[in-house]
Amino acid sequence: MRTAYKCRAYPVPEQAAILSRTFGCVRLVWNKSLGERHAAYHERGERTSYQQTDAALTAWKKTEDLSFLSEVSSVPLQQALRHQHTAFSNFFAGRARYPRFKSRDAQQSAHYTRSAFRMRNGELTLAKTSVPLRFVWSFDGVDVTTLDPTMVIVSREPDGRWYVTFAVDTDTGPTLEPVVHAIGVDLGLKDFAVTSDGGRTPNPRHLEKKLASLKRYQRRMARCLKFPPDLGQRLLTLRG
Repeated sequence: MRTAYKCRAYPVPEQAAILSRTFGCVRLVWNKSLGERHAAYHERGERTSYQQTDAALTAWKKTEDLSFLSEVSSVPLQQALRHQHTAFSNFFAGRARYPRFKSRDAQQSAHYTRSAFRMRNGELTLAKTSVPLRFVWSFDGVDVTTLDPTMVIVSREPDGRWYVTFAVDTDTGPTLEPVVHAIGVDLGLKDFAVTSDGGRTPNPRHLEKKLASLKRYQRRMARCLKFPPDLGQRLLTLRG
């Protein structure tokens, strides 16, 4: 199974600039590839494979307009294409909604596999950077110096805070206590839940409790004065 440890990160200005450039390239590759996938499917009825998007990325790097894509690590760009391919597979299987374009105002992230980072003695160094990324380890039960992550995700929240997530594969899962008593639960309308041993949880009936307040607010809104939509323009005309 896979375990993830998310920590606050504090990149120096040089690292922040490189990571910000990487985020922008990841977003561009995702959106451009998504646009071409959308056109291929809706205009020609064709589905796009990961190999096709990867070949397109290689071709983009050779153009004059997109040659800057070669200035950042290629791994986060390829990971973005893999994630998009998975997103479309889930969409066609009915497990997820249609993939959306990425915005620069939302959370930004870049996924690095083992070939794009180095983890030694608890210090993380990313591709295209020269010094380790400083982070705060807050998991007392885990020795960060022995950590062997399979993937590292660097992200920046809209409020400017940075995080680094370490994905680690473990051989054993959590130890569960043996089950000594099992029951079945049936959800309903009259009773919220009924258990096989005779227990009943009453329906909280939140809607009925709030219905009186809803009617009161609706009456209050009905008594409000209704102004014409061009009232503001009329007032400005009178003042002028």
